[in-house]
Amino acid sequence: MPIPGPGEALLRLKAATLNYRDLLMVKGQLSGVKEPYYVPLSCAVGEVEAVGEGVTRIKPGDRVSPLFALGWFKGSTPTAAMLGGPIDGVARSYGAFDAESLCLIPDKLGDLEAATLPCAGLTAWNALFGPRPLAAGEWVLVQGTGGVSLAALQWAKAAGGHVVITSSSSAKLHRARALGADILINYRTTPDWAAAARHALGGRGVDILVDVVGAAGLETAATMINDGGIIAAVGMLEGSASWGLDPGKPVAPIAVGHRGQHEVMLAFAALHGIRPVVDVAYDLDRLPDAMRHLESGNFFGKIAINLL
Repeated sequence: MPIPGPGEALLRLKAATLNYRDLLMVKGQLSGVKEPYYVPLSCAVGEVEAVGEGVTRIKPGDRVSPLFALGWFKGSTPTAAMLGGPIDGVARSYGAFDAESLCLIPDKLGDLEAATLPCAGLTAWNALFGPRPLAAGEWVLVQGTGGVSLAALQWAKAAGGHVVITSSSSAKLHRARALGADILINYRTTPDWAAAARHALGGRGVDILVDVVGAAGLETAATMINDGGIIAAVGMLEGSASWGLDPGKPVAPIAVGHRGQHEVMLAFAALHGIRPVVDVAYDLDRLPDAMRHLESGNFFGKIAINLL
């Protein structure tokens, strides 16, 4: 049982969620893993059980989430103290964390729901409201139905935007329609999905494209961007990220977010009654099964881990 030191809080962790980064970490495809062993996962919700000397930000009984990058309170550059890699993560029952790096969870969000937000939810938030903020009435395109994409769909609709969503699964697209997606495109049955999207949009493009595919799909993505729009570069599902590349349209790298952005996002979610999507929850002792499920791609939204 950890003992919270000065400035720390002891959390009884309750729920966590998986990110694609976690899969890359355990497969050794990302650098920076704590050697020789580390605790995986970066997103969780817990209850404060005790606090160390000097802690005033939170108190026992509060529900909180640790920041993805501990100590990242402002600015565009994350700290190196990222959970689930350089720093032991949240796939455990108890942990002591820097109290200043904890965000209070609104009562309207359940534990599993709030556990989707520290990485995927906040990444989607900054893709839409970071470098080039979305305005009401504008169009967003999201790729697939993973955690970032569905969070972006929910944020965009709550902000008055319109959403095009692509997927290889018609069943998943129908579920996305229930969340408010305006235009659905199956890229497996419609390989030239960009042309189909433009046709559905009356010849225009979109103002923000949330890119989770990466460099392999960048040129096609660029054909979808209106003047003044951006590609919000998030992921690398097909090999490598789009950061630093020039497809002829602005590419904005998106790297999660700091504490202030996290708190604004939580308040927005509570105000608009947004319920983040959790597809399935595994118990902690089935974490390997959850990882295999993530690798399969056969999920909608987030895969969660019950830590109770």
